[in-house]
Amino acid sequence: MIEKTVLGMAALRLLSGSIEMAAAIVMLKLNTVERALLVNSSLALVGPLILLSTTAIGLSGLADKLSPGKFLWVMAGVTCLFIGILKK
Repeated sequence: MIEKTVLGMAALRLLSGSIEMAAAIVMLKLNTVERALLVNSSLALVGPLILLSTTAIGLSGLADKLSPGKFLWVMAGVTCLFIGILKK
């Protein structure tokens, strides 16, 4: 039996992949660089939101299994990950 937490995380990743594939098809149909860049820039919002959502679901699934100290270490790691991704 699949855990609900894992199912939720996988479903979000499938949704993300579907959005990416649909965007690629839209880019091909639009067939102009300007419009393709517009579609691509809109995808820049989807990736971090999916990452944040799947991480939140995973952490909520682990919350009862981790001690508060370990949970803080995991949160610190996720924070460092986001700082590294978003820092320009």
